[in-house]
Amino acid sequence: MSVGTSSAPGARDVRHPPAPPAGDPAAELGIDPDDLPDGLVVADEHGHVVCFNAAAERITAVRAADALGQRLEKALPLEDLDGRRWWQLTDPYGGLAIRVRQPERNLLLPGGREVLVSARYVRTEPTGPVRRVVVCLRDTEARRRTERSHAELIATVAHELRSPLTSVKGFTATLLAKWERFTDDQKRLMLETVDADADRVTRLIAELLDISRIDSGRLEVRRQPVDIGAAVGRHIQAYVAAGQPADRFLLRIEQPLPDLWADPDKIDQVLSNLLENAVRHGEGTVTIDITATASPREGEEAGTSVTVSDEGPGIPEESMNRVFTRFWRGSKRGGTGLGLYIVKGIVEAHGGTITVGRAPQGGAEFRFTLPVGAPAYLAQ
Repeated sequence: MSVGTSSAPGARDVRHPPAPPAGDPAAELGIDPDDLPDGLVVADEHGHVVCFNAAAERITAVRAADALGQRLEKALPLEDLDGRRWWQLTDPYGGLAIRVRQPERNLLLPGGREVLVSARYVRTEPTGPVRRVVVCLRDTEARRRTERSHAELIATVAHELRSPLTSVKGFTATLLAKWERFTDDQKRLMLETVDADADRVTRLIAELLDISRIDSGRLEVRRQPVDIGAAVGRHIQAYVAAGQPADRFLLRIEQPLPDLWADPDKIDQVLSNLLENAVRHGEGTVTIDITATASPREGEEAGTSVTVSDEGPGIPEESMNRVFTRFWRGSKRGGTGLGLYIVKGIVEAHGGTITVGRAPQGGAEFRFTLPVGAPAYLAQ
């Protein structure tokens, strides 16, 4: 336990605390302050620090032994974003007698490090003197990372939208202004380009919506019986129809497979992304293996595994842990870099798992496993 003692007036060793102060939920429930995930600093009725937990040490870089017994404003010298001393501004012991709390806000520690701080003033009577000041500290780094990620997402999507929209605007404006000057073949070419760019915008918006639902935990899965082998076969046929040689694809299905219940549209999205990556970034034969396996979800025995591999250069070992993060594009540029992030979100929404590794032929190998997801009434 990361606490210390001090001989300063009012100091107490929180290893042997007195009776729990009124309004201190952690103490009342018998919780060790060091077990709390947030920083906890408690000052007594004289303004001396009597509790300074391990999370507070980590966030402030101040040792509990140095903080215990110190005046609150000295142990925790906070400033607002304008450089004003926070405890002088709020004056918890001499301020309004009806004040019971300070809402969470961003404040600065010495050195300019930003933290989220909230406080509660504990009084034995509604307008009586303050008996305890309980301060909660939270590191802002995780929030900063989230904000940066959102900013990057907005910037990426805005950049990707700009190109097709510029094309759509340019061609439609040209056609409206000079329709009679173009031949039918020229008009068809421009309209086909507009149509393709409109599809690209639609895909980008769909990706953005998927990411929003994944991040908020609201990605809905509408389970139906899915023939995973037939679904893969349709994707292969589409590539062959688009000009890929049929012998580039090898589909191997292990029988028997358990009946799979999943969202067919979302499984198609997963297969489309993995096969597109293998075709675009890989080389040689694209092999798809579908096998029965143990379920990744506790309480279910059966599962289905799909492995997509190629014979290309593969993914560098140092990049393996970033493949399913936002904006990862590998060695070749192009696209938003959001596809595999969405794939992972879809697989996990089904209760499944997905991994990446090196294929036996040396290329990339993606393997996702889904529980059968059968409705309860089928198990009866």
